[in-house]
Amino acid sequence: MVKPGYGQDVMTNRETEDQTLDVGLGFPPTITRMPLPGLPIPFTSSTIETPKTFGYIPKPTNSGGAVELPVKVDHGLVAKHVVSVGCFTREHLHHLFNVAHTLRVAVKRERALDHMLKGKVLATMFNEASTRTICSFQAAMLRLGGSVISSDKKTSSSKKGETLADAVRVLSGYSDVVVLRHPTPGVVASASRFSRCPLISGGDGDGEHPTQALLDVFTIREELGTVNGMTVTMVGDLKHGRTVHSLAKLLTLYRVSLRYVSPEELSMPQQVVDYVARCGIPQSTFKSIEDAIADTDVLYMTRMQKERYSNPDDFNEVMTNNFVLTPHIMTRAKQRMVVLHPLPRNNEIVESVDSDPRATYFRQAENGMYLRMALLCMVLGKC
Repeated sequence: MVKPGYGQDVMTNRETEDQTLDVGLGFPPTITRMPLPGLPIPFTSSTIETPKTFGYIPKPTNSGGAVELPVKVDHGLVAKHVVSVGCFTREHLHHLFNVAHTLRVAVKRERALDHMLKGKVLATMFNEASTRTICSFQAAMLRLGGSVISSDKKTSSSKKGETLADAVRVLSGYSDVVVLRHPTPGVVASASRFSRCPLISGGDGDGEHPTQALLDVFTIREELGTVNGMTVTMVGDLKHGRTVHSLAKLLTLYRVSLRYVSPEELSMPQQVVDYVARCGIPQSTFKSIEDAIADTDVLYMTRMQKERYSNPDDFNEVMTNNFVLTPHIMTRAKQRMVVLHPLPRNNEIVESVDSDPRATYFRQAENGMYLRMALLCMVLGKC
């Protein structure tokens, strides 16, 4: 027998399910370059305020909580290439970091996000070694419900003479977004002209590494609460380190002071110094970490990039203890200072520093996944 009111209860439950859109975040239909875009999650007309405003429906969970992404006004990065930090404004960063923080909380609370980029494909093209960048991009896409295809120098048809331009043309036809790393500065930006979908730089030689700079600034904000007013000290091979080149440029969007600690022959390139100076950011140089650490808020360590040297003897000559962080040096630092490192590290941070709560580099690496999740959502028009 059917209990009285059974049909009414069923209708009520169905209405509730429609309002909450199953167990996922609701997103509006997206303008996309694809002729047959994936079906979006249903969206009620009352949710959309203006044609350029994307609203978000909270995501219910078993615990009764909800993931609430910030309401987004068209940021202009949809279907755009990301090959330099110069394409970002302060407003871009504010929205990007808010979304990344929300996604980080959602992952920590084990809330499913795998509908957000369902049906989307990421292509990774890495012509230079990588661990964190390629894995975090792949993990980001998979957590958001997309899929990944990959190509590298060892297995691709470049061994048969295929040009990078042709490879980009082909891979961008298979995917919705491409991440490209290349050992030659400027090649990623040039290759973007041949891509039929958004192309994101995974680093280009000793040129730039924009997504690393983004995750670095995101980590500073997460750890210290703000970026403004901070003194950032960069240590190591500043000449060949693409991470510090991008970071120094990106930090000009904030009120900061920059300090450089490196061997004279590995100092920050003049074009980066000039760029920072034009933005009115104070800069100073020091000969050792100990000389600079007392007033430092963010200590950004980098490794000496041995692969950039043609003669190993030249590398050994510049390696000195002035550029190695030890627990003894950390005693002179602020209690709320953070130590960052793009990794991998060699000998520039001794392992005993890892137990210091100010050692942030492993949390920094994890933040790379959340930041890249947010960036993928932005360029694909999902947030």
